[in-house]
Amino acid sequence: MLSMAGKVAIVAGAGSVGPLGSAIWGNGKATAILLARQGASVLLLDISADAMAETRAIIEGEGGVCAAHRCDMTIAAEVEEMVQSCIDRFRRIDILVNNVGGSAPGDPVAMSEETWDRQIDLNLKTAYLGCKFVLPVMVGQGSGVIVNIASVAGLRNDFLSGRSHVAYSAAKAGVIQFSRSVAGTYAKKGIRVNTVVPGLMHTPLVEYRLARTVGGNDTQKLIDARNAAVPMGHMGDAMDVAHAVLFLASDEARFITATEIIVDGGSSAAMP
Repeated sequence: MLSMAGKVAIVAGAGSVGPLGSAIWGNGKATAILLARQGASVLLLDISADAMAETRAIIEGEGGVCAAHRCDMTIAAEVEEMVQSCIDRFRRIDILVNNVGGSAPGDPVAMSEETWDRQIDLNLKTAYLGCKFVLPVMVGQGSGVIVNIASVAGLRNDFLSGRSHVAYSAAKAGVIQFSRSVAGTYAKKGIRVNTVVPGLMHTPLVEYRLARTVGGNDTQKLIDARNAAVPMGHMGDAMDVAHAVLFLASDEARFITATEIIVDGGSSAAMP
């Protein structure tokens, strides 16, 4: 079940923020490791060589197959070169996981134009560039799966939190519709495209970024508040996202395209 044997996967954002050796993994790291555990050969992408090296060490320590490639997914030339590198090494591309992003606070008045542009590039353009250069390979093969990572911020507005991150919300909504549009365009070419939509997750971003930017440097208070905001009573973690990606990438999901799996413990259903 859910075997990835013989398949080649590219996972963007395969490192994690925060100190090396942390027991808390990011979505990309968990996804890369899970795909490798299921038998895939994985090309790890990140802008941090150290973060990738740790993911690679875990995979290879478990007997898996992977390679690391530093790539800024916002730069077309780097993405194009990365795809060619994957073909040179593994000869094919069966799975692309577009998992690059991050939020910056601000409403349209408070947010600078530079921040807006960077948010759109980081959260939406990266998915576009990944697809731009991988899709021709998949078309040539006659098969392929693309899983893009969005956010519940692209579905619902959490007005009660008092936080505004309009560019992030707009970009993640764009990822969802981008996935649907690409899926429709390539459905008859044997390529499936879907989206995983995480909610409040306990990832390194919580402990090493959000605790500082929105949590008043009180990590436990922030964690408690996020847990309390989820109908199930606790945040998810990166493996919850990874298992959703694994299912969508698997042959068991062969008739699923142009849709989303929401991984949020019921949060989006409870939002306005």
